[in-house]
Amino acid sequence: MLDTTLKKLKKYIISFIEKKKITSILVALSGGQDSILLIKIIEYVNELYKKELKVSYVYVDHQWKNNSYKQIEHIVNYSKSIQTKIIIYQIYRTNISENECRKQRYHILKQHAVKYNYKLIITGHNKTDKIETFFQNIHRGCGIEGLTSLTVNNEIDEKIFILRPLLEINKENIYWLCKKLQLPIWSDSTNYIYKIRRNRMRYELIPYLNNFFNKKITNNIISLIKHYHYENEYIKQNIIKLYFKSIHKLRIALDHQYLSKHHFNLQIRTIQLFYLHNFQLNFDNKKTIKIITKINTNLHKVKVIQEDKNFVHMLNKTWLYVEIKK
Repeated sequence: MLDTTLKKLKKYIISFIEKKKITSILVALSGGQDSILLIKIIEYVNELYKKELKVSYVYVDHQWKNNSYKQIEHIVNYSKSIQTKIIIYQIYRTNISENECRKQRYHILKQHAVKYNYKLIITGHNKTDKIETFFQNIHRGCGIEGLTSLTVNNEIDEKIFILRPLLEINKENIYWLCKKLQLPIWSDSTNYIYKIRRNRMRYELIPYLNNFFNKKITNNIISLIKHYHYENEYIKQNIIKLYFKSIHKLRIALDHQYLSKHHFNLQIRTIQLFYLHNFQLNFDNKKTIKIITKINTNLHKVKVIQEDKNFVHMLNKTWLYVEIKK
């Protein structure tokens, strides 16, 4: 079974490289067993390409613990043993949440990929991470977009792809793959600190649900995430179509009369896309619903419905306009 899993992993990565014509890969490492396994697989793939692929490894150290340098030493020593190099970013601001750290990591990875022309970012997220992220996002009150955020592959922009080849493998199988390949595994002590919410989910919540509610809870959650993903993709396609049919050809404006004929959820997400596309503003549901309510109560008036220090949001009979303050 492990041999079959390993073959599938290699085959999938090679297939993705061929399909997208990838020549440069940036591999994001966390320092755990999934990272060590990723290095082994990527080095194997690069051997098949006779080392013609441009491959770099990046590790982001948040310095959450005093001995974080030991984990860096472990990764560096392993990289030396296989004659490859690792780039290390250190973050000195340690009093931020796990979610903010995740955003920082993705920002660093993207900026590094853009600066040094990498076309593919590979991360070591696995099936267990997917389930834990699902629970984390429920706790944060995320919508369907957040609940389906971890996918096997997607595009960061038109030029950079992100790939998570281990996403269909749980931590137990990754552990045994590392054992089979005789890889040096680092045991991270922070994984056992229950103050970290993700650890409490991993070692208490999920086992509790599995033991006392449903033995197939993890498989059912994975199935649910998959269904949510397909539904979300369908909704996003409709939002994009609606957005392009609603926008003004010359001005920064949205046809609210046409928009109001569609489902309320589509109205919310189309307006959010409008602000994100034009101003890189992320409007939450509450702000967006407030704008929609003001539109519906002032349909036939020319009126400023919202104003802040940067923008003026105006309404006339047909269009929602946004002007930038000078």
